[in-house]
Order: sequence, then C-alpha cells, then structure tokens
Amino acid sequence: MTTRNPITLEALEILDAIERRGSFAKAAEELDKATSALSYGVQKLEEQLDISLFRRQGRRSVLTPAGRLVLEEGRVILEASARLTDRAREVATGWEPRLRITVESLHPYSDFFATLADFLQDHGSIEVDVSESVLNGGWEALEQDRVDLVVGAPGPVPRQLGYRAVALDKPDLVPVMASHHTLAHLAGDARGLQAVLPSLRRVVTHDTSAAGIVRTAGLGDGASRLFVQNIEQKQQAIQAGLGIGHLPRHRIQAQLENGELIELLLQPDDKAESYLAWKLSNKGKGLAVLARMLAGDNW
Repeated sequence: MTTRNPITLEALEILDAIERRGSFAKAAEELDKATSALSYGVQKLEEQLDISLFRRQGRRSVLTPAGRLVLEEGRVILEASARLTDRAREVATGWEPRLRITVESLHPYSDFFATLADFLQDHGSIEVDVSESVLNGGWEALEQDRVDLVVGAPGPVPRQLGYRAVALDKPDLVPVMASHHTLAHLAGDARGLQAVLPSLRRVVTHDTSAAGIVRTAGLGDGASRLFVQNIEQKQQAIQAGLGIGHLPRHRIQAQLENGELIELLLQPDDKAESYLAWKLSNKGKGLAVLARMLAGDNW
C-alpha cells in the first residue's frame, strides 16, 4: 500500500507564508485562514514527518534546519506548480494569465510603464511581474525561464538560443561627475581629463547575471571601482562625488541643467545597444501584443 505524501501544496504555501511574514498571525491574514488552522496544519505535518519545522525566537517563528530544507525545496515545487497552471490556461485560451518582465536599468521606465498602462487597459486580467536587470542579467533570466520578456537588454544578442530580438533606440549615455568633485575643473578640458582619467574612481552597477560571464560597461578600468546595485544608487553615488560614470541622459537632464552634474569631455559611447527580446517558443498572445506595443516603430 502506497503511503500518502504529507507534504501537500497547501502545506508548502503555509510554510512559505509563515517564513515570509514572520508569524502565524500575519501568514493567516495573507492566506485568509484562521491562525488556529495554520497552527494545526503545521503541527499535523510535523507529526507526520516526525520532525520540528519551526522554533520560537522571541515573538517570531523561525524555521529549523529541517524546516528550511523543506521550504527551499518546496518553493521549487510551488513555482513549478504555478508555471503548470499558467501553461494549462495558456494552452486553453492562448492568453497568458501572467507575464514576467525584466527591464534593463538604463531603459526609460516612464516610457515602459506608459506602454504597460495602455496594454493593461485592454488586458487587465493579465498579472504582470516587473523586475530590474543589469547587463547580462536580463539575458540570463530569459535563458533560465525566470522571465518572459526582456526590455532594453544590451547587445550583442546571444546566438543560437532561440531568441527573437528587436532593436530599440540606443540609450543616450552621458559620462558625468559631480560639480563639487575635486577634479570637476577638468571636466571640459579634454587633455587634462585624459591625463587624470586612470586615477578617477568608477561607479559601476553590478551585473545581475549569476551564472553567466559577468561584465561591466562604461569608462573602463580606473584606480578603483565602487560597485552599486542599480542605476539609482549609481546616480546618487556620482552626485555625492564618489566617482565618475555613464548615466542615461533621460535620468539626469535636470541635474545637468542645474549644474549638479557636469558632462565630461570624452568620446561618446556609441556602441551601446538595446533590445526587446523573448524566446521564439513563447507563443502567448499577451506577450505578442505587448512586445509589438513596446517596439513601436522599431517593429
């Protein structure tokens, strides 16, 4: 006789909610269940597995090592279950219930969200999950099926991976430093700037790629580099006088006009490319409509 597996999807959802929210009460509120029902479900699972999943730490419920293992492996199952549900609905209707999109940090968010607003006005039932990526991070997320669409991915386009890529307008990247930087007086002096360039600290955003070849872009190697997590942090670091770097003009136009940032007299970065990309195997109608809207005249 086959023994029924006590680890159900419902049990995994309960563990996930408790760990994320930090308490049974908050998890119960999220799942729209009684706190007693969650406590009973966890207790029953612990009895059936003959292990302890949680221990008390002050007012918080903290996973035991065994509980952490069940949750981490269980989240993989929950994600697979969600994908299966989405795929089944997509096969039945042709329209995805959910779109996962990553936007390159250099891409104009205002343009993206304006287009997304128009899309959702006609297709409001589609759930959209937006994340941010840097350099190879978007391509890696697409390859690993963590996203359905990459907006503003940098070139070159990876070959022979089954991608459809549409070229978007190239980002206008401006090399800048803060007006109060100790060497700001050299910003418009091409010869003087080149002489001190190797000694200037670069502010660099981390490539969000984890498994691929991590790379950086911009002004090249300097005496030192300050790594940040996103383009907002990069802008703030440069404005604080911590270093130099390229920033998208659309983000810093006001700072250039009021003199807070100064454009460096360097050769413009004309090699930057930007792509809208997705897998050819993705036949969802929602993705097709949104991709065409985002590509605009570039389609």
